[in-house]
Amino acid sequence: MSLPQAAHAELQAIFGAAFSTDARQCLRYSSDDSRRQAQPAAVAWPASHDQVLALVRCCLRHRLPLLARGSGTSTTGAAVPTAGGIVASFERMQRIIDIDVDNRIAVVEPGVLNGDLQAALAPRRMFWAPDPTSAALCTIGGNIACNAGGPRAVKYGATRDNVLALRAVSGAGASLRCGSATTKGATGYDLTHLLIGSEGTLAIVTEATLKLTPLAGDKRTLRATYRDVAAAARAVARIMAQPVAPCALEFLDDESLRLARAHGGEAIPVAGAMLLLEVDGETDSIDAAMQAVAQAAQGEGLIDLDLAATGAQVEALWAARRALSPALRTISPHKINEDVVVPVSRLPALVAATRELAQRHRLPIVCFGHAGNGNLHVNLLPRDDAERERAVAALDGLFAAVIELGGTLSGEHGIGLAKRDFMPRAIDAATLDLMRAIKAQFDPAGILNPGKLLPAA
Repeated sequence: MSLPQAAHAELQAIFGAAFSTDARQCLRYSSDDSRRQAQPAAVAWPASHDQVLALVRCCLRHRLPLLARGSGTSTTGAAVPTAGGIVASFERMQRIIDIDVDNRIAVVEPGVLNGDLQAALAPRRMFWAPDPTSAALCTIGGNIACNAGGPRAVKYGATRDNVLALRAVSGAGASLRCGSATTKGATGYDLTHLLIGSEGTLAIVTEATLKLTPLAGDKRTLRATYRDVAAAARAVARIMAQPVAPCALEFLDDESLRLARAHGGEAIPVAGAMLLLEVDGETDSIDAAMQAVAQAAQGEGLIDLDLAATGAQVEALWAARRALSPALRTISPHKINEDVVVPVSRLPALVAATRELAQRHRLPIVCFGHAGNGNLHVNLLPRDDAERERAVAALDGLFAAVIELGGTLSGEHGIGLAKRDFMPRAIDAATLDLMRAIKAQFDPAGILNPGKLLPAA
């Protein structure tokens, strides 16, 4: 898709050198971590809300598709410009505008990296709860687009639970503010939470007011190993049924442990499954909290329960966990990375279902993830064309099992292209029609990230 001459002239006037139609430049913004690819006609690098507003209005006049992009860490194809048009990259909007410790808020632009924000907050003994594995690379705008989570979400919530207000530009070219810098509010419709997780299909966020949380005074890390995945899954249900919420509860199956050990060394044990647990709190209460979690972790199938004694041991465990997703590409460059979620009590049944699917379809399937939320990363690893064909049927079976267990298609990655056509399984027809009506209200010409999230009617 090439740009109309009039649109090209308008965009050049708005952005000057921060606008390009060069094919090599555009290629840099043609794919995301899903490995899908489509070339945009142009890339713009806005530096302000007003430039975003002018960009949207120009695209609206010329009916040009427009995709807002962070760092391209999406695994669902949500950041791939499949309709061509313009990519708006937010590399020039990386300001942390304000950190207000008294009111526990930070105001940031969408291009700020999650990891950079956490580094700025740490000296003030504060943090922002979402901590996806890609924190060093992913942007706050991207976190907002897909309602990102991470290990801490089990106690502190995902992005939607930690954003108070947004400034944005709708697909209709309207400048809007929603929410407020308060933790309570009952004034009209909650458009803030509506925009979070909408994958850039309704509006483009230009500023976010984030809810901050004080760092706990102390933290302990436990490693529990089990005979098999079923025993570990049952332990997760026990841990989450007692009153003390861990601040992280990660599940790794036997194949995950093998890969993690290859990357993290002997800090990673050999076992049928492992839980990585963290408990935080104040020094005078953390021992009791840790004991409560440790007691719940014990039960039939437990092999060992160890407390990480040093910071180096803790970091080795987490570094190996973070390396898992990239390591899986050594098995299959065509891996299918799903992040399904079920009620925590149904996690044992979900793990059993993944094992049955692997056996039935003769396909490697590796499971790990944020078990405390019932959010499991199920990785299908086809190694050749025959296995890729079988993976399609296995994926269908996985989603069927998740829906039957009362779960849904995504816990934190979003829908994008990868799961768009499965949406009618998770959401009834009347609700999907309502979502399409909301899309039409915010983006009447359908210019914002077209083809993503919602299936065709």
